[in-house]
Amino acid sequence: FLGANPKSTEPLRLDHEARGIAEKIQSSKHRSSVQLIQRWAVRVDDLHEALLQEQPDIVHFSGHGTPEGQIILEDEDSSPKPIKREAFADVFRVLKDRVRVVVLNASHSRAQAEAVARHIDCAVGMNDAMPQSAAIDFAAAFYQAIGFGRSVQTAFELGVNALKLKRLEGADVPALFARRGVSPSKVILLEPSPSTDATPQPQ
Repeated sequence: FLGANPKSTEPLRLDHEARGIAEKIQSSKHRSSVQLIQRWAVRVDDLHEALLQEQPDIVHFSGHGTPEGQIILEDEDSSPKPIKREAFADVFRVLKDRVRVVVLNASHSRAQAEAVARHIDCAVGMNDAMPQSAAIDFAAAFYQAIGFGRSVQTAFELGVNALKLKRLEGADVPALFARRGVSPSKVILLEPSPSTDATPQPQ
């Protein structure tokens, strides 16, 4: 979980989003197989460092985006640092390692997600701005499904459905993209363990 809310930008409830994700993961079937690592006030160097150190399966960014399709990290003085689409996507070309999913929970991040999906299996971006409560609920439902061993496609659809069930604005904002030749319905990050999760078969 990478969070950035630079000074002079609208305050976001990023801590609520991180907590919501953590709670849903902890209530999921495969919670012991998931480690949620959080980094805050993320700068460009922090992005490189996180990918090099952690080699995550999922990268989740929460923060601001621009109408031009840039995400905003923090500069050294905590001011906004817009990152161009091509530069951000290139990070995952170079350092994708184990990364299979990138979630950009930031306004106007559709173009970033499309670019990232050229290099990794799946990416989620936002077509427009989304109310903060909707962004939090979408993320929580998405990761709950992942924690129960469901596919990225199912997790995405359940995230959208959570907004519809609660009648929250923004259900049409999230967008899912996949690398050419990859089906999000086949991308499952937490496979059932044969020793603990499989249903016993009669002998």
